[in-house]
Amino acid sequence: MADIKIDDTVDITDVVCPVTFVKAKVALEELDDGQILAIKMNDGEPVQNVPRSVKEEGHQILKLEDNEDGTYTLIVRKVEE
Repeated sequence: MADIKIDDTVDITDVVCPVTFVKAKVALEELDDGQILAIKMNDGEPVQNVPRSVKEEGHQILKLEDNEDGTYTLIVRKVEE
């Protein structure tokens, strides 16, 4: 994790699908190509759906980290279409 420079973080633990991905997508859109976003999300549906949606948008998933408190952090590199 130390070798990954996080440019921005978005916490989507307070929202439910499909808003989880919408919030993540908006945060990604505000970044420049190649920048890295950390997305904090709850276990369960967001962990199933957000990484898949991020991939479908063409972005690169670097890491999915279990925070061991019922949340996960997804590390994503923005890839311009």
